[in-house]
Amino acid sequence: MYISEVKAELLRLLADSPIASPDVIELVREFVHVGEEGLAFDTLCSSIHEDDLPISRSFYERLVAIAPEVGMEESLDGLEELVREH
Repeated sequence: MYISEVKAELLRLLADSPIASPDVIELVREFVHVGEEGLAFDTLCSSIHEDDLPISRSFYERLVAIAPEVGMEESLDGLEELVREH
C-alpha cells in the first residue's frame, strides 16, 4: 500500500470511528499530516480501547488490515472485545 493510501485510510477510519473527542480527532489528524502514521493509528486504537467504544466487525477488520502497514499490530490488543454486531 502506498503511503498516500495509508494516510487516506487512516483519515477514513478516524471519520468512521466512534471517537467524539475533538482533541483526539485533531491529534490523529495532526499525526497523519506530519507523517507519523504509526502514532496516528496507535492514538486512534488507544482512544477506542480506553473509552470502551463499541466498533463494528467491518471497522475492526479495516484496523487489522492497516496495522501491518504502519507497523503497529500491537495497538490492536483488546479491540476485538469491543466489536458489536449490529
